[in-house]
Amino acid sequence: MKSPVHANSGFTLIEIMVVIVILSLLAILVGPKIIGRTDDAKIADAKVQIRNLESALKLYKLDNGVFPSTEQGLTALITKPTTGVIPKNFREGGYLEASTAPKDPWGNEYLYLSPGEHGDYDLHSFGTDGVKGGEGKNADIESWDLR
Repeated sequence: MKSPVHANSGFTLIEIMVVIVILSLLAILVGPKIIGRTDDAKIADAKVQIRNLESALKLYKLDNGVFPSTEQGLTALITKPTTGVIPKNFREGGYLEASTAPKDPWGNEYLYLSPGEHGDYDLHSFGTDGVKGGEGKNADIESWDLR
């Protein structure tokens, strides 16, 4: 005959303490590496967003022959402009899925200039500090200098 299963079977206090110690060690070793990376993640996100905006701008130009003007801004990628050069072949639904122009990861609007000083257009974010210029994590993120 088999021995009956005890109704009190479960984890012992020692087993629970071992698991807590292991989780604590993982938190101590991995936590600081993850926590310090939020600025890096936001910078990478801004670069991806700028590349996506560049793709939408190129599609806009393919359809309409020109980039949106500075006055029309990035909202011209969402709704058909009513001022400046009115696009004749504006894509139904726009060129971005968003209903408003995207903001950078710090909540600021991307700066758009067309024609730009560095090409057909300039697109950039002032980065972490929100101020023009800066170095390291405070550096501006610019479409003409994405690294």
